[in-house]
Amino acid sequence: MNKVAESLGKYIRKFLHTVINYLLFVWQMFKSIPGAFSNFHTTVEQMQHVGVTSIPVVLAASLATGAIMSWQLAYQFADMIPLMFVGMAVGKSVMVELCPILTAMVLAGRIGASMCSELGTMAVTEQLDAYKVLGLSPHKFLLAPRLIATVIMIPLLTIISIFVGIVGGYAVAAIYKDVSFSVFFYGVRMFYQNWDLAVGLIKAFVYGYFISSYACFFGFNTTSGAEGVGKSTKATVVAGMTSILIGGFVLSKLLLL
Repeated sequence: MNKVAESLGKYIRKFLHTVINYLLFVWQMFKSIPGAFSNFHTTVEQMQHVGVTSIPVVLAASLATGAIMSWQLAYQFADMIPLMFVGMAVGKSVMVELCPILTAMVLAGRIGASMCSELGTMAVTEQLDAYKVLGLSPHKFLLAPRLIATVIMIPLLTIISIFVGIVGGYAVAAIYKDVSFSVFFYGVRMFYQNWDLAVGLIKAFVYGYFISSYACFFGFNTTSGAEGVGKSTKATVVAGMTSILIGGFVLSKLLLL
């Protein structure tokens, strides 16, 4: 029993130590954001890496999300509820919940892991130390641009994702359930509110912060060579996806009253 309590105590102390270091790290990174705009081409490069190169995978995930949602709703509503409510439900769900969270989950695996492994490799090969020796701030030139790029591009990708998700939902409803264009989009417009889109974009912004901050923190603090890079990448993806799921629930509770 004592060993169990001791192990639990070590785990809790380690967790709290990591949380405190993370908060201090994020504070330092936020202080470096104004300086990052003087070197904005680095941010633009990261925006291209985070956003443009992620468009194909986001399109595929969004199309599948809308299609699956539409099929399930049409199947459940058949002969009981007018099919115009399929458009309403697809529009609401992909706008407020599904597309923001699934886009973020995809990018947590793609961008978060890539960003962390890149920074982790720089850490274990002493490239970050070289920046410090040259009098250059890694927070200003490496970390802040990644944070800025991610929180800008993920909401933009989410807008694309929502549009493609609704189109995918309509395609499935039209092909397999004979739902007309006018009926489907009448349902989409029927209960639409501007706040629905705003909620989805607010969530995407927060998810972008989660992904980039975890990737920068774990990557920057990587040790122990290649094995350490693997551990940091795993920690980034796990922490990012967990925070996205929990954060999605908390934000829905706060924003959808």
